[in-house]
Amino acid sequence: MARRLMAVLGAVVCAAGAMSYEGRPAGADVSGAGPCMTDPAAVHEGLVPKILEVPVPYPVITVLPPDRVEPAPTRTQMELPTDPCANPCPDLTDVPTPPPSLANRLGIPEILLSPKPFHLGIPGPGPDPGQVPPPPPRVDPPTEPAAQSPARAQPRIGAVTEVAKQTGANSVNRTDKRWQVDGTDLGIMWESAPGEIATAFGDTIGRGFHPPGGLGMDWRSNVLAFSTDRDLADGMTYDRMVTDDRCHAAEVLSSRKIDNVEVTTIPTSGFALGDRQYLSYMSIRTWNSIPGTFFTNYGGIAYSDDHGQSWTKDPYARWDNIFGLANFQVSAMVPQGDYVYMFGTPNTRLGAVGLARVPKDQLLNTTAYQYWRDGNWTPVGGFGSASPIVDAPAGELSVRFDAARNVWQMSYLDTAKAALVVRESDSPQGVWSDGAPTVTVRDYPELYGGFIHPWSAGSNLYFTISTWSDYNVYLMRATLE
Repeated sequence: MARRLMAVLGAVVCAAGAMSYEGRPAGADVSGAGPCMTDPAAVHEGLVPKILEVPVPYPVITVLPPDRVEPAPTRTQMELPTDPCANPCPDLTDVPTPPPSLANRLGIPEILLSPKPFHLGIPGPGPDPGQVPPPPPRVDPPTEPAAQSPARAQPRIGAVTEVAKQTGANSVNRTDKRWQVDGTDLGIMWESAPGEIATAFGDTIGRGFHPPGGLGMDWRSNVLAFSTDRDLADGMTYDRMVTDDRCHAAEVLSSRKIDNVEVTTIPTSGFALGDRQYLSYMSIRTWNSIPGTFFTNYGGIAYSDDHGQSWTKDPYARWDNIFGLANFQVSAMVPQGDYVYMFGTPNTRLGAVGLARVPKDQLLNTTAYQYWRDGNWTPVGGFGSASPIVDAPAGELSVRFDAARNVWQMSYLDTAKAALVVRESDSPQGVWSDGAPTVTVRDYPELYGGFIHPWSAGSNLYFTISTWSDYNVYLMRATLE
């Protein structure tokens, strides 16, 4: 995730003594930008950056009005060239490359000191928000038994290969030229319609992008792409992104962008129920300098009734971060049968996984949720009482139900193993199998993500990863034996 969320695996790698890095894993055959074979192949950034931006925080007293009613967003439709190698907006994206600095010529990073305000907010007056819709009526779901299923065997992972660079310069999608997405992360996927996949990204940078991390200009807290590409063997082609101007991906979930108030809003999962799209997301209060940690205001749900063009953050479907310890701040939500299941962790990448469920028609009513605790679905005790179904540490959850195999799959960052791992279970509450590593920091230092493609099938498990040093998204394929 972007901005100041330094990948915890940087520290893990140092501890493991695995700092050597020679690029892509052996056997990876990654072309240039799809059919644009004249483009150079995607090459991972080294651990020594060209530019090292050092934030220098300073306190600021800020008077905060209440959240304003958001105006209708600006949206545009643009026909992209048939030739994917053609740059549709050279006037916007073709900028001269600055000459290397003296530091770079000497092989050392250029150091930039970047003052950053750290806001101490005090409430202030604001405009009348008008009539606010009432909360959903309270319901009292029953307590129902829910025994765990027997543990499945640990998945057996065969070859793991890098398929394609999905975003940024020299990617299969040329997102820097088509949508001014030079750097981004995550790549959370769901089936938004039959034959279509939506992909949500985290903090996104355009002009002046310089890794490590999401540094540069034209910062958007999140962007959204759509794809109908079923042939994943050469990468996943995006047909379009939600845009607000020529060749410019729009921010779909707004944020205040005030550090220590709400610095950004990050999608954590997506799904569709009928014609309505949903995003679970987290409101980030501030990133933390301690690797793998960050503080949220709450975890929430947003929805879209115009196929992702505009989104509403429901004011009541929220799980507040009480004392900084609450669960379901980082959630992965999966519809299955009559329910939507919510898998969640506290803020940071270091917590255990809890579980809840809610009837599909009560999704935005938090009083209708039942939490899995000690073998029962129960509303008693609320979201703070959920029993762990997977022990800590777990970060960046991705969960799906594999209907073809009738098996639940979970992928996440396990910082103790310094790897992305996959678990399987016959029921959402487990018992979940042991975690099988798919990608480790020995091949990809500063690794995070691991979001499963919904169309993974048979022995092919496709998923996206991000690395802090590249700050872009890659499609991976693991063979399940």
